[in-house]
Amino acid sequence: MTGSPQAAPFVITCRGRVLCAQCTVARTSRQRLRGLIGRPLPAGGGLLIVPCASVHTAFMRRAIDVVFLDRAGCVLRVVPALGPWRVVACRGSRAVLELPAGTCTAVGVAAGVTLRSAGAELPGRRNGWAGRSGRPR
Repeated sequence: MTGSPQAAPFVITCRGRVLCAQCTVARTSRQRLRGLIGRPLPAGGGLLIVPCASVHTAFMRRAIDVVFLDRAGCVLRVVPALGPWRVVACRGSRAVLELPAGTCTAVGVAAGVTLRSAGAELPGRRNGWAGRSGRPR
């Protein structure tokens, strides 16, 4: 399963509200490069890309919300409704969460907010993602 993201989805919350009900993780370089290209992103779905400091929306058909996270799961930057054929980056980012357009505005995600997870650890957390392999410790 080298080309598809982690099979077991988990939940990510922000300020007690569900931000992503079915989040999967892209860990390998191939998974990170492909991201959401050619894949539908259902409401409540999302893709956590680890490690990652920049994303592109080449070949994508619709806009997405992009959330850059540091090692502690703190939001560094939010790019709402990033359209197709764009590139965006954030210095210091350890991971990127890609969500359906409008999700961040609806939930109230902003820089400085810390995201929480249920079912998996966010990158850099204790007992979280280990180094380059991206495998849980």
